[in-house]
Amino acid sequence: MEINLRGEKITVTDAIREYVTEKFERLNKYFENPEEIKAYVNVKVENLEQIIEVTIPTTKFTLRAEERHNDLYAAIDLVVDKLERQIRKNKTRIKKQYKVNDIELNLDFEVEKTEEEDKKIVKRKDIEMKPMDEEEAILQSELLDHDFFVFKNVNEECVSVLYKRKDGKYGIINVK
Repeated sequence: MEINLRGEKITVTDAIREYVTEKFERLNKYFENPEEIKAYVNVKVENLEQIIEVTIPTTKFTLRAEERHNDLYAAIDLVVDKLERQIRKNKTRIKKQYKVNDIELNLDFEVEKTEEEDKKIVKRKDIEMKPMDEEEAILQSELLDHDFFVFKNVNEECVSVLYKRKDGKYGIINVK
């Protein structure tokens, strides 16, 4: 796997580069042609936290993970574990979606039964959308302690989805 490593507010030393390369070699076993795969790794510092963001685009899908930790090496370990879990967890779905001879992944490992069952819809909910502005939607979302909130946006005259981002701020998706 080719690794494109860059740092924001941090100098990427040879030790960091070697550690990232060593840890990402673990993912090579999941790809038929790992030498053709490029991983884009961004390491940055925010306050006292070390943040590592990884994007691995393939021709069929894109893997993405982000981890924060006080220790950069621990963050690297966590993000590689998260990527490996994503591949293993979605093995069945990927196999169904793409022909076995057309797939880039080497998916010849066992999957636990619970992984496939986790994706079933277990609850449906009908809601009545009250027209409101974005500030009221933020308030409602915080009162409900939800990560997202669907509402009829009076300012945009559409249905909007308010969601809480990882940085604690909010984003809006407008459905027109």
